[in-house]
Amino acid sequence: MPIARLDSRALIAVTGPEARPFLHNLLTQDVETLGENELRFGALLSPPGRLLFDLFVLGQADGVLLDVAAARREALIQRLSMYRLRAQVQVAADDRPVFAAWPDAPDGFMIDPRTPLMGGRRYGEATPDAAEADYDAHRLSVGVPDPAADAPQDKTYPIEADFDLLNGIDFHKGCFVGQETTSRMKRRGAIKNRMLPLDFDGPPPAFGAEVLKGELRAGEVLSGRDGSVMALLRIDRLDGDLTVDSRPVRLRKPAWMGEDILPSSDA
Repeated sequence: MPIARLDSRALIAVTGPEARPFLHNLLTQDVETLGENELRFGALLSPPGRLLFDLFVLGQADGVLLDVAAARREALIQRLSMYRLRAQVQVAADDRPVFAAWPDAPDGFMIDPRTPLMGGRRYGEATPDAAEADYDAHRLSVGVPDPAADAPQDKTYPIEADFDLLNGIDFHKGCFVGQETTSRMKRRGAIKNRMLPLDFDGPPPAFGAEVLKGELRAGEVLSGRDGSVMALLRIDRLDGDLTVDSRPVRLRKPAWMGEDILPSSDA
């Protein structure tokens, strides 16, 4: 079973007697009911409801551990410090490494809360025998977006990045930053775009390349590798032949996605 160190991820420790209610009022995920050593997936949004930071939330005896994009850790620490005000909370970087194992979660790893198909995660020491690129290939094979790579900051709604389908939003917890827009999109079914995997032959198209259905724009390419990319696609234009740079591409519906999410098609 492969194990990779994820150098693209880093940790933040949020501690103190008010750590849980503090984060609970900010994040899309329920933090107050989070058990010790329980891992959940969520996000911090902008007030208008756009995705700022994707994160995993681990319950600990003295607070919460956040697993975030390494390149954005300092920005998130600053953002949380801005929200902290008089709350009895400490926010600090935690230098333990992040590891992932797949396709299952071996002993010592927590099952990925997005979908068990992603394997598991571990914070602390482990012995890697694979590269992070191998894990990224597995992620694409499962069809799970990487918000840090696929969602430009403050431009993407979390539902477009499939957070509602990957256990990243608790719609019953009450208020969080950006809650009004997120809940309204879900309640009214006003979801026009979703991140979905595309397969093809050869090297990946450039980030931002147009996906076309005939002459109609159907979306744009995001991150990827030879043979597969993630794309942000209009769900009303998926029922026909798709191309990128005049090359045919094939929509692949992930196994974790519900039957009624996409229009009826060969996908």
